[in-house]
Amino acid sequence: MSQQVSAKKQQELQAQYSSYKETLQAIAQKIGDVETEAEEHKLVLETLEPLPGNRKCFRMINGVLVERTVQDVLPQLKTNADGLKKVLEDLLKQYTTKQEELEKWKRQNKIQVVTQ
Repeated sequence: MSQQVSAKKQQELQAQYSSYKETLQAIAQKIGDVETEAEEHKLVLETLEPLPGNRKCFRMINGVLVERTVQDVLPQLKTNADGLKKVLEDLLKQYTTKQEELEKWKRQNKIQVVTQ
């Protein structure tokens, strides 16, 4: 009977561990996506900033290409880039917190990860 309880406990621990790992992987994926988007914003800002404000440029908004001027687009891009930085900081904090939570859980349950 104790073998069944032990096996059931093992399955629960394995499920919890898998859940932690999946969550960490999902957050890491989001971090990668946001970093890529932030880098794209940075490149566009670096390209547009030296140009005259009245120069024509185009921007994709919800799948529609819209004609604007550099002076109209720059403030919006800067706001978006700042927002992406904030999201990235939040995701990094969330990842660190979840990782610490996993380590604490592993210590509490005396878990040792074996890789093959």
